[in-house]
Amino acid sequence: MYSVITTPIGNIKIEEQDEKITGISYTEERPSYADPHVLKEAQKQLNEYFEGRRKIFNLPLNPAGTEFQHKVWSALKEIPYGGIRTYKQIAEQIGNPSACRAVGMANNKNPIMIVVPCHRVIGSNGALTGYASGVDIKEKLLDLEKLNSK
Repeated sequence: MYSVITTPIGNIKIEEQDEKITGISYTEERPSYADPHVLKEAQKQLNEYFEGRRKIFNLPLNPAGTEFQHKVWSALKEIPYGGIRTYKQIAEQIGNPSACRAVGMANNKNPIMIVVPCHRVIGSNGALTGYASGVDIKEKLLDLEKLNSK
């Protein structure tokens, strides 16, 4: 089941299975709402995030991915609100310092945007490289967090 909500960055699709969030992604679909509690809670928490009132998410997650991807996504969840890390720093954090490119690919495959904050990962030179929903969305999310970190 899924819901599509309207946010300041456009419509976001929230997907669930067995009362766990399996996907949060940018979409062109029109808003629609489903009843499962976990979808309502995800919508509430995302709205609070965009209002600057939520900095930590508390949702049951079940993203599909490889063991390596799950390591990367776990590391991403440790990046504090308003913080940034480089792909190299994430590779080092997961104990595989030469895996910068693989970390980038795992970021790209992250099915749960915002809650698993792949937007907080940048290039070693400080560039806002790659983001599945577009670098402009990544920049908006980082700007939102910067504004609300003060």
